[in-house]
Amino acid sequence: MTSAPTGINADAVTQWILAERPDIFPPLDFQLITGGASNLTYKITDRSGTKLVLRRPPTGHILPRAHDMGREHRIISALRDTGVPVPNAIGLCTDDSVNGADFYVMDFVEGAIIFNEADGNAVEPGLRPVMTNSLTDTLAALHLIDPSAVGLGDLGRTEDYCARQLRRWKRQVEDGSDRVMPLFDDLHQRLTRNIPPQQGAGIVHGDYRLDNTMMGHDGTVAAVLDWELCTLGDVLADVASMAMWWGDDPRATGRLGDVPTKAPGFGSRSEMLARYGQNSDRDLSDLGWYVAFQFWRLAAISEGVRVRYAAGAMGDQDGTADSEARFAMDSMLLIADEILRTNQL
Repeated sequence: MTSAPTGINADAVTQWILAERPDIFPPLDFQLITGGASNLTYKITDRSGTKLVLRRPPTGHILPRAHDMGREHRIISALRDTGVPVPNAIGLCTDDSVNGADFYVMDFVEGAIIFNEADGNAVEPGLRPVMTNSLTDTLAALHLIDPSAVGLGDLGRTEDYCARQLRRWKRQVEDGSDRVMPLFDDLHQRLTRNIPPQQGAGIVHGDYRLDNTMMGHDGTVAAVLDWELCTLGDVLADVASMAMWWGDDPRATGRLGDVPTKAPGFGSRSEMLARYGQNSDRDLSDLGWYVAFQFWRLAAISEGVRVRYAAGAMGDQDGTADSEARFAMDSMLLIADEILRTNQL
């Protein structure tokens, strides 16, 4: 029997993979790449050195309709022959008897994930602007795709994207938070009152930033990863997400303050946005609202994580994680507030 990390039934998964890819040579080695509350990602290596990747939901209880493997598999399959680089999808398993949950397997893409400022500084200086341009051009290419033309026209509702997001995350905080947050509520009201008119609808990645891509050795995007939040709607939310993670704001803390694009050579946020504007016909004049919205949204997500820490569900016993999360979330709200004030909203 082949040993494997938690979340993998090695023998059953091996047999399933062999049925899809007879050219694979067992035994297979399974290595967890990313874990936690999000979807789990495993690298699979066969006896000949061929590599694959398996994605499955977290182990244990998950919310209904969350962590939809079929949805992720459908999206990367649909985008395979477009100008957006994605891993080649090999197959989707919806038989829970194989591995206890749905999973899909795709080809392994060679490259590097540039995660933090240290990684950014380690990139060859000449490749840094190449990465910025490729990251930006890839997002513009995604937003130019007609969802119906690639079979994704029914992926989700297209209208009122931002209004629906504002309602969703406000409700999440109201249902789960253990404290009163006047600034959070005030920002919600101001954002709701000033939602810009949606300029058409396209494919929204949902969490687009440099470290959610695999960068090739030539500095271009080899594959866009982590499609679990993908839907249809207002694509400027993606542009704002990329801008939020650019690292231009000195008050950003935690992960927001430790991003690869802070390294010299990646260029400024305004230069990146100008590049996107050259490849898109969408008006970016209201982007400040979208960036404030993304800081507010990330604060809402962070509050959910903080509540789980405060309840001891994630092993924090001394309160350090709780206080750090409060500080990071408060910083996000203050940044969102200043952006709205600057834009007189």
